[in-house]
Order: sequence, then structure tokens, then C-alpha cells
Amino acid sequence: MKHTVPISTTGVGWRTWTSAPAWRTLGLLMLCSAYIQGGLDKAFDFPAAIAEMRHFGLAPAAPMALLTIVGELLAPLLIVSGMWRWAGALYLGGFTVMASLLANPYWRMSGTERFMNENAFFEHLGLAGAFLLVAWLDLRKE
Repeated sequence: MKHTVPISTTGVGWRTWTSAPAWRTLGLLMLCSAYIQGGLDKAFDFPAAIAEMRHFGLAPAAPMALLTIVGELLAPLLIVSGMWRWAGALYLGGFTVMASLLANPYWRMSGTERFMNENAFFEHLGLAGAFLLVAWLDLRKE
């Protein structure tokens, strides 16, 4: 005689514990953490944010820095809060791809510099893919 243990979907059990909204929120915060940190760093050191824009040839530098700060802080707020999550995720995914094209042009490099920038480029591409999945999952539930 086989003995099976039913999995409860209403009580405290593995499925209930792993589906807790806190885990989803933690995962979304972790996904957005680099943007929150980057936005706060730029906001608290605006001259450095302007210098970063100039370094990458973005002009006018001050408005571009301000737009970057707003995007890096507003999009995670949308994602974590669930309000227009898909829009925040698509924004950060697109922002990540564009920033990687600008900051990690490994195809123009050689040696160690190429290796490091190629790795960073594809890591960011994976991050953009995660944002695409967040947007897709959010739109799919509506």
C-alpha cells in the first residue's frame, strides 16, 4: 500500500511559502537594485552624473543626467509596486540595451579590454531579457 502525503494549498506548506508575495517583491527589488543604486548615486552627486553623460558623449549633459535619474528611480518603483509594471520593465530593458551598446562596445576592442566589455555586454543583455520576461508576464495576466 502506497502512502502519499497531500500538498496543502491552503495551509503553511512549501507551495504556500514559496509563492509568498514577499519573495516576488524581493526578486523584483534584486532585479532593479543596480538601477536604484545608480539613480540614487547620480541624484546625490549630480556633478558626477553630468560628468558621466559627457564621458559617453551625451548632450546636453545635465538634462540627460536628470532623465537618467528619473528613469532609474521611477521604473523600479513601477516594477516593484505593480503599477504599470510592464512599462517600467520595458523601459529598463530598453535602457539597459542602449546603455550597453554605448558603454560596452566590445566589437571595437581587443585583448583584456574586449574580454571584460564583452562579458559585461552579455550580462546586461541577460538582464534586459529578464525585464522583457517581467513585462510579458505582467501583460499576460491582464
